[in-house]
Amino acid sequence: MKENFIQYLKVGRRYSPRTVSLYEEAVTEFYAFLEESDCLPEAMTVPNVRSYIAHGLDTGLSARTMNLRLSALSTWCGWLLRQGLLESNPVSKVPRPKQDKKLPVFYTEKAIDNYFDESRRRVEEHPDDFRLLRNRMIMVVLYATGMRRAELCNLKITDFDAGRQLFRVLGKGDKLREIPVPALICQEISLYLEKLGEAYPDNPGGRFFLTDKGAPLYLAFADNLVRSELAGVEGFTGKKSPHVLRHSLATHLLNRGADLNSIKEILGHSSLAATQVYTHNSFEQLKKTYLTAHPRAKNGGKHGN
Repeated sequence: MKENFIQYLKVGRRYSPRTVSLYEEAVTEFYAFLEESDCLPEAMTVPNVRSYIAHGLDTGLSARTMNLRLSALSTWCGWLLRQGLLESNPVSKVPRPKQDKKLPVFYTEKAIDNYFDESRRRVEEHPDDFRLLRNRMIMVVLYATGMRRAELCNLKITDFDAGRQLFRVLGKGDKLREIPVPALICQEISLYLEKLGEAYPDNPGGRFFLTDKGAPLYLAFADNLVRSELAGVEGFTGKKSPHVLRHSLATHLLNRGADLNSIKEILGHSSLAATQVYTHNSFEQLKKTYLTAHPRAKNGGKHGN
């Protein structure tokens, strides 16, 4: 039965392999908690779901993790309903654990400039090292477009339109979007593609990025590369990942006056609510600037007393 559900996620819902894996794991762990070897529909009850939540929180799992698992279980119950194996969705009747709202982490524009200045210097000093050029270009594309790492890994040469200066990206739910690229970056991309053809003339899949061995890029490779590229660069502390580069672009665009709807389209968000979280980062930056410049914030607030 679970195998049919997994097939439904892959074909019917077109979920990514990672999401399918997470959903399968959530269903498996729920029944393991109940000590049920079979995924029986009748085990999906409100008391069992409540007990599962309590157990997860008691063992140290975060509210966010439990909410993600509950979303997976809710999808599972929805599928059972459509199969006529369940009369109602018990997950919808259980309150979700409250989780703290965390602002997206982002890098400063100064830190981003530090990295690109340093990576440009490395490429200029070693013009024959294609790996250095590729690494820099991965970082350029991630920050310039705000792509998700999966979108980056699936990118093909034909997805770049040099004439219109944009990338065509197939995002979540197979939604196609176009992301404009600044002219100077387009020039860098054209140079990179020329070097890519020289370094890897055999590229049957037409991949935009390849590993050192000429294989298609994969998620862990992208993660490790970002960590390696940012390590030791001034201004980068804490988490180093492709997703933080995505957060950084959104925050910087908003701080520079871009409207939310435009940022939403660039990032490929399905709703404006997902984009609005960046307004909090923008407000914090505004608050910091305001308090630094405000006359009453100086000299112990003596002005105007």
